[in-house]
Amino acid sequence: MTVRTLAERLLTDATKTLNTAGVASARHDAEELLSHVTGVPRLALLSQAKPNSAQRDAFLVLVDARARRFPLQHLTGTASFRYVEVEVGPGVFVPRPETEILAGWAIDHAKALDAPVVVELGTGSGAIALSVVHEVPRSAVHAVELDEPAFEWAQRNLVGTGVDLRLGDMADAFTDLDGTVDVVVANPPYIPLDAWESVAPEVRDHDPSLALWSGDDGLDAMRVVEQIAWRLLKPGGVVGAEHADAQGESAPDVFTARWAQVRDNQDLARRPRYVTARKPR
Repeated sequence: MTVRTLAERLLTDATKTLNTAGVASARHDAEELLSHVTGVPRLALLSQAKPNSAQRDAFLVLVDARARRFPLQHLTGTASFRYVEVEVGPGVFVPRPETEILAGWAIDHAKALDAPVVVELGTGSGAIALSVVHEVPRSAVHAVELDEPAFEWAQRNLVGTGVDLRLGDMADAFTDLDGTVDVVVANPPYIPLDAWESVAPEVRDHDPSLALWSGDDGLDAMRVVEQIAWRLLKPGGVVGAEHADAQGESAPDVFTARWAQVRDNQDLARRPRYVTARKPR
């Protein structure tokens, strides 16, 4: 009979606990938490992890918190995003894998230019801005965040990168850059105010409200992004902004009046995810 290791028993029990709590990625999250407390890579846990009593106790505390729907990234303190890692915790929106596609779009446009100027509106943790400057080091990256706790997280993640980070409202940010920007990128709040019950507890209970809710139709912030991008971009410049999968038609409609090449784009799950447009020359 095969004797299960302590690591295997802990993971099995934690997976059951998280499944019961409604955590969709129960096994993955259990492995991430055990990797966090033991320092053993997730894929090597069964062969290499030998948790001591302190690590076991710490793991059980974290599993209990995750079962109460605390975000996994708040418990580990970090979130991976493309080729970088950012520190996250209470007070800042946790970057999602879906947003990596939008960041990749901005990076591809920046790479095609000799000295690109990129602006991120509502940077949150700074994940998109950090990815741009990491993958396109010749770019001049500017980012703004309104929420002070989130701004502090962004400061932590962007220190020493050369990103021009500012605290303030995106609606009147970067007037000194008007007409000089090549790429504007944003992951604005886009959840309608009446959609509270449909939002996962990890999001509605822990992500900052300024990063979530955006008017009756979820597009109030998108309309601001459209206005500010028009002001910032040079002729031929491009804007990309994330939206909810139910806004695949309504979000592009915000840009149709005066923009060229307005289109919606899918994420890896083939769901409508972000709108892009070009300012006419």
